Amino acid sequence: MRYVGLTGGIGSGKTTVARLFTELGVPVYNSDNRAKELMESSPQIKRALKALFGKQAYTEKGLNKAFISEQVFNDESLLKKLNSIVHPAVRKDFLAWTEIQDTEYVIQEAAIIFEIGTADFYDQIILVIAPENIRKERVMKRKPETSLASIEARMQNQWKDERKIDVSDYVIQNLDLKDTEQQVLDIHRDLLKNG
Repeated sequence: MRYVGLTGGIGSGKTTVARLFTELGVPVYNSDNRAKELMESSPQIKRALKALFGKQAYTEKGLNKAFISEQVFNDESLLKKLNSIVHPAVRKDFLAWTEIQDTEYVIQEAAIIFEIGTADFYDQIILVIAPENIRKERVMKRKPETSLASIEARMQNQWKDERKIDVSDYVIQNLDLKDTEQQVLDIHRDLLKNG
């Protein structure tokens, strides 16, 4: 079984592309969703996050995502510490998940594959791109409570598309859904053919 990374900046359309692969029968592991679930359920991660951020990391309702986001997106060293707690747990969870899959390849959707230095783990990497102005519009439409400043802060912590294009195996320009569907189908066929 091959591991395919699916990545792209905030608002690029990774979730749309992931859904299209799922519709083709490809298992997709959503790293962001699983990371949030692990941050809520793992006693070790909870202890580590409380040690890093203080008691405010959790409220009576659970993980205080807004507080943690505000802290890390303006402090690169804090973001690295958060990643060093969460990403190894996600990797372990992903590998356990792959054990129950029975396909030629699986996809791990993860926003910061290049930024955290895990690109070599994958057999191939698919990058989803779109112009920055469109990405900002998509995020604000999807999450109206999100400020433009917070979106731009996240973008600052992610590599520019130009840099990622050079080190990706496939690039999907995600502007038109029909066109994106065709690109996904072409990549899927290529991955099966070259398996």
